[in-house]
Amino acid sequence: AAAEAAPGGGGCPPAGGGSVPVLFCFSVFARPSSVPHGAGYELLIQKFLSLYGDQIDMHRKFVVQLFAEEWSQYIDLPKGFLVSERCKLRLVPLQIQMTTLGNLTPSSTVFFCCDMQERFRPAIKYFGDIISVGQRLLQGARLLGIPVIVTEQYPKGLGSTVQEIDLTGAKLVLPKTKFSMVLPEVEAALAEIPGVRSVVLFGVETHVCIQQTALELIGRGLEVHIVADATSSRSMMDRMFALERLARTGIIVTTSEAILLQLVADKEHPKFKEIQNLIKASAPESGLLSKV
Repeated sequence: AAAEAAPGGGGCPPAGGGSVPVLFCFSVFARPSSVPHGAGYELLIQKFLSLYGDQIDMHRKFVVQLFAEEWSQYIDLPKGFLVSERCKLRLVPLQIQMTTLGNLTPSSTVFFCCDMQERFRPAIKYFGDIISVGQRLLQGARLLGIPVIVTEQYPKGLGSTVQEIDLTGAKLVLPKTKFSMVLPEVEAALAEIPGVRSVVLFGVETHVCIQQTALELIGRGLEVHIVADATSSRSMMDRMFALERLARTGIIVTTSEAILLQLVADKEHPKFKEIQNLIKASAPESGLLSKV
C-alpha cells in the first residue's frame, strides 16, 4: 500500500547493531516498539503492518513521515533513511487530490446497483420511478463500457432483481445478507478493474444498504456518487436524513442526468446522441427529488 508513496531505504539492517526504540503512529494511535539498528523503509513498513494491519486499508497509498525535532513537526521520510536512534514515525494515508474530486470518467468508474428486488415494490416510496431511472443508468453503463456490480438482499426470501431492470453484461450479480454491498467478492471484483476511482451507487434502502455501502467505500479511498433520483426508502424521513448525513461526509449526492452527461463530457463524444436519447426518455417528475 505504501510502496509508491515513500522513498526507498535499505530493508536489511547491518548485523550486530542491536535494536532502537521507535514510536509508530497511525491515525489516533501511537504504539512504542523497536526495530534493528539500521532498519530501512521496508522493515518499517512491515512493522507498521504488524502493529496496525487490521486498521490499514491496503487499497490506499501512504507516506511515512519522521518527526523532526529541529522543525517541531513531521517531515516526509528522507531518502535512504536508516534508523540509528530513538525516533517517532507516522503513516499517513494520501487523500484524493482536490483537482480530481467529483470528476467522473468511464475508465475509472463502476456502477453499484443495490437490492432493486421484487419484494420491495409495494413498500418503497416511488419504487417505479427509481426502477425507471436505474434501468436508464444501466443502459448508459452498457453504452459507455462501465462495469456494473449488482447485489440482491436475501433473494431466497425477498426475490430477485425486478424484471424491468436488464442486468445483461453485469460484471457481478451477488446475493447477500450483509447490508453493505462491500463483500469479499465485490472487493475482489473491484481489484480486477484497473484504475477504478469512483463508484456510482443507487438502489434501496437509502438509510440502510446504500448508506452502509457508501461509508465502507469511502473508507477504502473510493469516491462515491449517490444517484438521488434512483434511491429511496420506505420512509421519506429516513431517506432525507441519510442523504444529508452522507453529503456531510463528502459523498456526492447527484442525479442520473448529471452522472450520464458528466461521463460523456463532450457533445462530440461518440455515444453522446445515444446518451441524450436516454435522458430525453426520462420519467416525469415524481416528487422524489423534492424530498432530498
